[in-house]
Amino acid sequence: MLSFFERLEARVRDANSLLCVGLDPRAENANDAREQCLRVIEATHEYAAAFKPNSAFFEVFGAEGINALRDVIAYVPQNIPVILDAKRGDIADTSAAYARAAFETLGAAAITVNPYLGGDSAAPFIENAAHGAFVLCKTSNAGADEFQALECGSGAFSSPPLRMTLYEIVAQRAQAWNTRNNVGLVVGATDPARLRRVREIARAMWFLVPGVGAQGGDLEATLRAGLRADGMGLLINASRSIAAAENIGQAAKELRDQINAYRGSPIAIRDTRYAIRELADDLLQSHCIRFGEFTLKSGQISPIYLDLRRLVSYPAILKRVGHAYAEILRGLEYDRIAGIPYAALPIATAAAIELNKPLLYPRRQVKAYGTQAAIEGEYNAGETVVVLDDLATTGDTKIETIEKLMGAGLRVRDIVVLIDRGQGASELLARAGFQMHAVTTLPRLLEIWRATEAITLEQYDAVKKFIEK
Repeated sequence: MLSFFERLEARVRDANSLLCVGLDPRAENANDAREQCLRVIEATHEYAAAFKPNSAFFEVFGAEGINALRDVIAYVPQNIPVILDAKRGDIADTSAAYARAAFETLGAAAITVNPYLGGDSAAPFIENAAHGAFVLCKTSNAGADEFQALECGSGAFSSPPLRMTLYEIVAQRAQAWNTRNNVGLVVGATDPARLRRVREIARAMWFLVPGVGAQGGDLEATLRAGLRADGMGLLINASRSIAAAENIGQAAKELRDQINAYRGSPIAIRDTRYAIRELADDLLQSHCIRFGEFTLKSGQISPIYLDLRRLVSYPAILKRVGHAYAEILRGLEYDRIAGIPYAALPIATAAAIELNKPLLYPRRQVKAYGTQAAIEGEYNAGETVVVLDDLATTGDTKIETIEKLMGAGLRVRDIVVLIDRGQGASELLARAGFQMHAVTTLPRLLEIWRATEAITLEQYDAVKKFIEK
């Protein structure tokens, strides 16, 4: 069963769209509300990643309005997720009833949720991975800051205690609730600086973004602040600007195309490099990268030493590294993640937790006792695994691991590493029929460190010569 966001991402790729079409009918009766929405759906479904009907504009007409809302949701093509904008949130039993109403009675795939009552009020909406919840975080209305921008002590969730605004804490807690890859955030487009701040906290989560268009939000500033490095992570909602257009379908297409034009622009591509610059800093600060003279296993003297086992002592950095892997993994097809011992195991665990994907790992030596397992973790013959390692040098270790996995009946197509040293691994694996993906390369990191003067020219030259040799 696909999680809600796996289903959403499939639709985003199929339609090449981040557009969420809002359905907020201004009507005199339930039938008019229904007909307005059906016309919008008919005209825009080709360009929509999702639809978002607002329940208030149907509830106002009583039972007839509820029936109209159900008809509207049912009219949306099944491959397009429907997000019910109802902003629910109550004590657990009441929330459970609201969840049944949204998902079973009305047929929505996701719902907007008010987090004020805490995690137990949100739980009924997210207990099924196929159903999603977008948690109100930093909204676009004029009075949002009255509560959302208040500074709070967050000592219960961080060490040492920090002063954070309420919306930052909501973003933090929503991540903790996202164990099934079905929790997102509602973050308005009218405050790009705070949208960027939420993205810094919740790097992998999906945001539902109202406020572009009639409310005055700047589209380019919104995309610049909130897009993930993979060009996804934002659902740009537009309601009135589309419904009121003379040509509804054309208005939706133009907005979809405007979004995509930015996603593919040099500016957007440049912005995604921020994550690599941050990674470059993290690796130096954690001493995972050191410069000097180091004797390698081969007996060679190297001017650089990469030791990613140290990441276990830096949980915040380990989490960011896991996220970098996750961004690549989201674009691959596989059933399970396989980590190569030892350095890649904590990294693979971090990525598996973020993606809610099962993990296994091949042992270096088969157990001589107990189950005598060669591979730890559950799996079934015929499943596809993606192999994770920390570094790639020649590729020999990857081949050995792949042979163990394939010997157990598993299939392997892809290998993901943090750093490709650029010394032949990708080519070797390609000749063997496998594709390697790297978060970054050692030559690229060298360029960043030199550009920021984190290393001297002598260090830069020495490592570059060593790699090329």
